Amino acid sequence: MKEEHIEYLKEAIGQERVITDLEDKICLGYDSTRLEYMPDVIIRVENSCQISQVLKFANEYKIPVTPRGAATGLSGGCLPVHGGISLIMLEMNKILNVNEVDLLVEAEAGAITIDIDKAANKYGLFYPPDPGSLKTSTIGGNIAENAGGLRGLKYGVTKDYVNSLELVLPTGEIINTGAITVKSVSGYNLVDLVVGSEGTLAIVTKATLGLLPVPKARASMLANFTDMSLAAGSVRDIVAAGVITATLEFLDNVTINAIEDYLNVGLDRTIGAMLLIEVDGYQGAVDAEAEIVKNVCKKNNCTDFHLAKSDEERDRLWSARRAALSSLARVRPSTILEDATVPRSRIVELVEAINHIAVKYGLNIGTFGHAGDGNLHPTILTDLRNKEEGKKVEKAIEDIFVKTIELGGTLSGEHGIGLTKAKFLKLEVSEDAYKLMKNIKKTFDPNNILNPGKLFLS
Repeated sequence: MKEEHIEYLKEAIGQERVITDLEDKICLGYDSTRLEYMPDVIIRVENSCQISQVLKFANEYKIPVTPRGAATGLSGGCLPVHGGISLIMLEMNKILNVNEVDLLVEAEAGAITIDIDKAANKYGLFYPPDPGSLKTSTIGGNIAENAGGLRGLKYGVTKDYVNSLELVLPTGEIINTGAITVKSVSGYNLVDLVVGSEGTLAIVTKATLGLLPVPKARASMLANFTDMSLAAGSVRDIVAAGVITATLEFLDNVTINAIEDYLNVGLDRTIGAMLLIEVDGYQGAVDAEAEIVKNVCKKNNCTDFHLAKSDEERDRLWSARRAALSSLARVRPSTILEDATVPRSRIVELVEAINHIAVKYGLNIGTFGHAGDGNLHPTILTDLRNKEEGKKVEKAIEDIFVKTIELGGTLSGEHGIGLTKAKFLKLEVSEDAYKLMKNIKKTFDPNNILNPGKLFLS
């Protein structure tokens, strides 16, 4: 960027909102990946009009603009790979309204996910999507990545709860799309097009989201297995038995030991894998479903089955699951978290393939994730300062993705393609579909200024 560009932005947006300090730029060159890209300038915005001003100017002078929330993303989505402007959305964090009749909440893009849920809880409602980063991630980032979470099997993911959006287009126009009605088929579904577009088509500034009543009862269970395949098979069989659990989480031995080293919550270090399961609803249904889950796990030779007897015990179990990634990150200097998703019927094959790939390359891979919806997070524990080991890691990642596609799966269930998986996208989509995606991007963003360098190789 030229100096006169920065001076114009200081005049237009406010001197105190335009930051050029090197230390700040270095800090904002990171997200939750291991990559680093530094912006030319940082702009802190507080409303959609300011964003519109920035984008009109950037579009005219072809300056890259990268929106940024809490930077909890795991595919490099908020990294300014071509420099330019890093647009900080955190001050746009108001929760504007909770509508307990229509079961809706309206919030600005910078609102923290858990704060939206807490606002709904005051009315006996809840916001179902619960990504692992819900205590820090923003709803705008969740919408950009179509974030999932532990409750995805029963309750779905972010896209299932976005009713309407206020957007700023790359050319600066502010538009509203979607509807707050239960049903609407008026024109193209632009909401669903923008959700999961990784900030490449438009900047979300405000969202109206669906809510649900808080379940009356719930039961949390832990099942231990000597073998990963037996645990994975139980996931498939629980759903086949007609139980749609609220959560159905898988943790392998590597992950269990990392959690115990970190939290010391009393997990069995000797087992091959563990399932954490929760059912919810009315008490009678909860009791019946918990019994079915127990029987399925017993048929699959679980060595121990335990039902949490108190909220404190339940919270301890789920805090262990939510600490899986941070626990694994303590094991080696570098942590490579992936996001492979297959149909539930193929979950056993994916678990076995990941185990085989770990042995093949002599790598330590901890696998955990939302097994109930086929979404696993194989996490490679390594040291990328060792160049030879780094090469093995790259080969292992490619093998995992190739196998995932072979099993009818997808490269990403919730983290996005972003920067880190762009080179693999053509494994999953055809050449014609790839071209169509690029044409959609060009229609929204003719000068390719909005979050360039993501999704596509060029």
